[in-house]
Amino acid sequence: MPLFPRGNALAAGSASAQEPFMQIRLTVDGRSATATLYDNATARDFAALLPLTLTMEDYAAIERVATLPRKLSTQGAPEGMAPVAGELTHYAPWGNLAIFIEGRSYARGLLPLGKVDEGLPVLARPGPYPLRIEAVLPKK
Repeated sequence: MPLFPRGNALAAGSASAQEPFMQIRLTVDGRSATATLYDNATARDFAALLPLTLTMEDYAAIERVATLPRKLSTQGAPEGMAPVAGELTHYAPWGNLAIFIEGRSYARGLLPLGKVDEGLPVLARPGPYPLRIEAVLPKK
């Protein structure tokens, strides 16, 4: 069951206009960022892994990456994307999570997972660092 109401478009700056699926919290050394996962098969498969603790490392100075426990679904996914700053992605060929600190040009095999809503500086710190990712439960 989605933890985020459907039907609202995400920010126009997103590399791929996606419907929201659920909110997540990303925690580094007690500081948190929040993000919204998109409503697609890859993001839903990622959500099924939560809660998750990963070790984020620097890659190409513009992204932080970590190996996931398994590759995610690519059902219905685009061939690739051009991510913007704050975009959470799955790089299907390597089976990893990539969080973009800066945007980049189109990359084949890069699939959209979600977008950081607030707290990108928490994630932009140099790696390696442990990152805890968990679902944000709706308020009752």
